[in-house]
Amino acid sequence: MCELYVKADPILYESRSRSLRIRGVVTTLRLENQFWDILREIAEVDGMTTNQLITKLYDEVMDYRGEVVNFASFLRVSCTRYLAQRRDNIVELNRVPRSA
Repeated sequence: MCELYVKADPILYESRSRSLRIRGVVTTLRLENQFWDILREIAEVDGMTTNQLITKLYDEVMDYRGEVVNFASFLRVSCTRYLAQRRDNIVELNRVPRSA
């Protein structure tokens, strides 16, 4: 099992910073490349760019919570929740009904 993690391409866990405008303010976010890839996938599914998705997530979490203590962590958790939901949907679709 450890090979799955240990043999990961180092580029995936290398951090990269991106600047984007959120609510009129230029903000720099630093995330690992793997998370940028997942955010891009989520954005594509929703018909948006990655920056549009991030801005929308920021607006929605601010409207819901009123503050974001660590937005980069929020994005990482959002990515893992997306993957978990996708996994659960795949598992659900792959279930074969039992014969009576």
